[in-house]
Amino acid sequence: MKQGQKQVSIWEIFRTFFYVGATGFGGGMAIVSLTERVCVHEKRWLGVDEFMHGLAFGQILGPFSLNTTVFIGYYLRGVVGGVTAGVGFIAPSFCIISLLSWLYFKFHELPQLQSALKGTNPVVIALILVAAIGMTRSKVKGLNDWLLAVLSFAAAAFFNMNALAILVLAGLWSLGRGYYQREHR
Repeated sequence: MKQGQKQVSIWEIFRTFFYVGATGFGGGMAIVSLTERVCVHEKRWLGVDEFMHGLAFGQILGPFSLNTTVFIGYYLRGVVGGVTAGVGFIAPSFCIISLLSWLYFKFHELPQLQSALKGTNPVVIALILVAAIGMTRSKVKGLNDWLLAVLSFAAAAFFNMNALAILVLAGLWSLGRGYYQREHR
């Protein structure tokens, strides 16, 4: 545990991530934005840099909102904290999706249900944009950061490059840039 950091109980970790799992709608980035607000800004469990490192690690391995959650739990209380955060995060989604699946298969032919499902698409897009704008404001500073952000977006959006390849290329770019700056002072 870092000096000055308070001990967070396992119950508090579970409760917090159960809340995030129950109220976070809209997919990965929308949930990540909620997780950042709760864990970084409200509870101050970790700083923005630690959160961004956890997010970067989480994106390498698959379902990054869950991975980021496990990273935070692990950061706070080790393996038990990571497992607790993951279970707390998944539990409400599992219950809600099980119920909604049952309802969908029972009532999927109703036109009202089909219309309601189509109406959620713009909301999801708006939540993702809000998360992206918030992260851009806090971490993208200077020409190099903007260049990396725009090139990363273009690689993903227009060339269908996966997140791992983009992260590796960005890391190589940053290492090369740092080496060049050191050698040419």
